[in-house]
Amino acid sequence: MGEVRTCPSCGEFFNYVGVRDVCYKCAQKEEEMYQMVYRFLRKRENRAATVERIVEATGVDKELLYKWVRKGRLHPAVFPNLGYPCDNCGRLTTTGKLCERCAKELKDDLRAFEAAKEFRENIQKSERATYLSNQEKKEK
Repeated sequence: MGEVRTCPSCGEFFNYVGVRDVCYKCAQKEEEMYQMVYRFLRKRENRAATVERIVEATGVDKELLYKWVRKGRLHPAVFPNLGYPCDNCGRLTTTGKLCERCAKELKDDLRAFEAAKEFRENIQKSERATYLSNQEKKEK
């Protein structure tokens, strides 16, 4: 049994079962728009069209195009200028939630953090060892 949700497109209630995030009517409209975009892109001269060009030619919302690319309905391997915005900087990407540059920056930051953490732990160990050896000398 699904849960009752409000359709983000039209505001109607619908039974959400995990397949579509919009109501049946809006899903049908989206499917019609998808078919229109796909027919447009299948033409040889339009295969390299950018998101802006597709929106201009078909009237489909950018967010729908991004949604279809994320879900794998429109493949960037076939249509090279398609993608969706990086969650961090907004540049178009074709895989994951971050573009390559943001992912590299994040990995570099994590490496630096791990190195600093290891350095702090080594200092704490050396200070602890020094303290214990000094304590033993005082007791004698």
